[in-house]
This record gives sequence, C-alpha cells and structure tokens, in this order.
Amino acid sequence: METDRIPLTVGVTGHRAIRPEDEPALIAGVKKALNELRQRYPHCPLVMVNDLAEGADQLCAKVALALGIPLVVALPMDRAAFEKDFEGPALEAFRSLYEQAAERFVVPPTEQMPDGPDRNFFYRQQGIYVATHCHVLLALWDGGPGTDAACGTAETVDFALRQSYHPLLSAPLLSATAVLHLYTPRDVAAGEVGATRWLGDDETWRALMDRTEEFNTLTNPVETAPALLPRDREPDGPLDRMEGLYQQADRLSLRFAGTYRRILILLAVLSTLITASFLLYDEANLHWLILICGLALLLAFFLQRYARRSSCHRRYLEYRVLAESLRAQAFLRYAGVKREAVSLLPWTQQAQTPWIAMAMTVLGMGPAPQRAHDVRSCWAEGQLNYHRAAHTKSQMKLRGSERVVGAALIVSIALYLAALVFELLFGGLLPRLPAIGEAEWYRTLLKLVLGCISAATLFISNYYGKMSLSRGVEDHEKMAAFYERILARMDQCGQDENLLLLLGREELIENGNWCSYQQDNTPDFSL
Repeated sequence: METDRIPLTVGVTGHRAIRPEDEPALIAGVKKALNELRQRYPHCPLVMVNDLAEGADQLCAKVALALGIPLVVALPMDRAAFEKDFEGPALEAFRSLYEQAAERFVVPPTEQMPDGPDRNFFYRQQGIYVATHCHVLLALWDGGPGTDAACGTAETVDFALRQSYHPLLSAPLLSATAVLHLYTPRDVAAGEVGATRWLGDDETWRALMDRTEEFNTLTNPVETAPALLPRDREPDGPLDRMEGLYQQADRLSLRFAGTYRRILILLAVLSTLITASFLLYDEANLHWLILICGLALLLAFFLQRYARRSSCHRRYLEYRVLAESLRAQAFLRYAGVKREAVSLLPWTQQAQTPWIAMAMTVLGMGPAPQRAHDVRSCWAEGQLNYHRAAHTKSQMKLRGSERVVGAALIVSIALYLAALVFELLFGGLLPRLPAIGEAEWYRTLLKLVLGCISAATLFISNYYGKMSLSRGVEDHEKMAAFYERILARMDQCGQDENLLLLLGREELIENGNWCSYQQDNTPDFSL
C-alpha cells in the first residue's frame, strides 16, 4: 500500500445470509459506491478493511479486489479459530481472499475483557475496531434492530455513528465515520435491493475528506528527507506509512511556512511604501506619487487575496499538527507501545482539525508492534537537542527583533525631539524667537521623515509580533526542561510505557498550544 498519501479507508459490515437472487444488485451497488468514492477523491487511494465473514463481507472483498483496491483483513480472533465458522465454499472463499490480502491481523479488544469471553465478545470487538478505523462504513443491512448478542451489523453501524461502546482506554471524542447503507434484505425485500443512503452527518464528513484530498494532491515522493527512525529497522507496514506521511506533512508545512512569512514581509514593505508615498504626495506636493501609492495598494490587495486563496497560513499550521501527531505515533509504535496516539490528542486539536484525527485513526490501523526498540536517543535526546537549539535560535531572533524595533523607536523619538527643537527655535513657537523664512519647508521635511519612520516601526513591529518570538522562546525553554526530566526518569525507571505515553501526550499538548496562538497571526494589514 502507498506510504505517501492518506488512504480513504472503507470498512465493511453486513449480513452473513444473503439471498442468491440479491447478489447481482448488491455487487453492482458496492461497485458503484466504491467507484463514486474513487472519482470524488481521486488522490485518496482506496483501502478496504474486512474480516471476510461469509455473506456481505466476502462479497465486498471480491468487488474490491476486482477493482484493484487493497484488502486489509482484520480478524476477530486467530485464523484457525475463526475458520471454525466456515464450511464448504465459504471456507474456500475465505482462504482464497485471505491469501490475496495486503495485510492481515487480529484486532485488539477495545473493551474490558470479561472472564471467559465467548465468540460474540470477539465479534463485537471486531465490529468496534472496523467502525472506528475507517473513513466510511459500507453497511449491507436491512436497517433492522440489533440482537441480544450485541455484535451484529446494527451494532456496528451504531459504533460508527454514536460510539456506543465502553472503551477500556480513552478514545477520540469525535466520531468522523460516515455510514453508507446498502439495503440488503434477509427475507422478503421491503425496498429496492442495493439502494443506498448516507447515515450520519455526511456533509461534515465530505468537508473533512476534502481536506484529506487537498493534502494528498500536494504530496510527491520525498527522496532526500532525513529519516525519522533508524534506516536499518525491520519492515513494518503501519510504521512505514506513518514515517512516509510524516515526511510529506513536514515538507509541506515548511513550504507553506515560507510562503506565509514572505507574504508578511511583503505586506510590511508595501504598507510602509503606501504610507511614505501618500505623505510625500500630501506634504511635498509630489502629485505623481499618488500613482505609486495606488500601485502599492493594488499589490497589497492582490497579495492578501493570494494569501487567502492559497490558505498558506492554515496549511502551515494544519500540516505541522499532522506531522507532529504522526511523529509521536511513529515513536510510540517503534517503542512497542500498542496504544494509538490519536487517543492522546487534546480535545482542542480534535475539534480544530478533525480531519487529522480521522487520518490518525485510519493510519493507526494494523497489527500490534512486534518488538520494543529503545527510543531514548532518537526520540527523547533528539527532541532535547532540537528544543535547545531552537531556544537559542529563537532568542537570537527575538533579540534581533527587539534591536530593530528599538532602533526604529529611538530614531522616531530623536526625530520628534528634532522637530520640537526646530519649532521652539526656528518655527515661531516661542514668541521672542521669530520664525525663519524657510520654516515651512523644513517642517514638511520633518513631517515626512517622522511619518515614514513611525509607519515603518509599526509595520515592522506587526511583522515580528506575528512571529510570536517571545512565546516561542518560552515554549522551547519549557520543553527542553521537560525532556531533561524525561531522560532523568528513563535513567531511573528505564523505558516505561506510562513514561512514553506521558512523553507523547505532552508533545501533542505542546503542539496544540503552539497552533492555538499561531492561528490569530493571519497575514493582513492589522497593526
């Protein structure tokens, strides 16, 4: 499966007993649904997650493979135990489809394991897993109520729409899964077989998928990016996808950050030019400068419009959130932690960027990590060194900005004092000292210089203010201290899972805080 784009993951649930006469209509309905998803989101590679149960699941799996869609088999229990539910042609079909799958694994339980769990418990856990690890759930269902076993198609639809289960660990608070219901009768048909309808808030779901599609359209192969994890590690499908997408999100965030900062600089320059040209037009009677003022205003208008249309500021922030979330998830998995990082995302990030939470959920799908690697050097020490270096760099930028703004302010004060002295001595402000003949010319010159310097000071201050340099210095200092504490605890306790989860949680919180105060720094003319 691809590692450079976020896949559109389609889950499947449905009845095991399908009337033979309904199969052609259901096959056509599933094929139509998958093709429509592919056409609407051409840059989102489709993936189907399925347990290959008899009936609806096997029907959907065959359609997916015929359309070239990779199949991920998520079993409720190990293969040998699961095969006891099959016999005859259904068993042969299961084994054939299983061998054609791109990935295969047994789902972990989401809820508390009871004493002596029966098979229904494991089927319920499989339904919860599929419903919460896909973008859209295909439900081949008659629309009827659930059963006493609480592990059927109706319950799986409810898991997707209302999260009606009891997770042992915290789970994302937002449910972004949409359900596409294909009417599938059990006995006598009460409607058109294969007819489809969307359940849940499909408009919101489409908006989130549009953001995912937007990200995927911007990706391209990254060949020279520094490795997030050791290059000699063993192959791991989910980890390969996380690392590949981290490289994409990191590259795109840096790209749009550069665009955003260049726009801020140009807006500051144009704003100063507008002020200076208008002052010269008004005070020095240089009438032709009204053309320069108008041209600068026009350029500033189109520049601000470009900033809005390119969404450079939003993309800079969102792709940074995606990159940091993927990085935390990759390190946790590499360390052998089974818990998914999406469950650690703060509520503010889930609410502000739900498409990222949705992407993190589907990217966390896969077999549990098989080995636990030491992440002290590549994660904790690497982040400590990063925050120390970033703290030093931010301090230098902050001091430089303070010097520039301070120098501009001193010049403004000096010019004001010069104007005051001029008015007192030569401008007639004191009755005993008459004004000189050329006082108005000098007065105009002082107005022009003072106005231009004051305007430049304001716009430079606005530019540096949008960089949030002082907040960055403070954040890097705090995070460096945090990693020092983490490393000290690792020396004492080793690579404890709770310590690693704390590390991941604090990284995501810090990234959420950074995003929250950066959101107000949009590129505009505001002072």
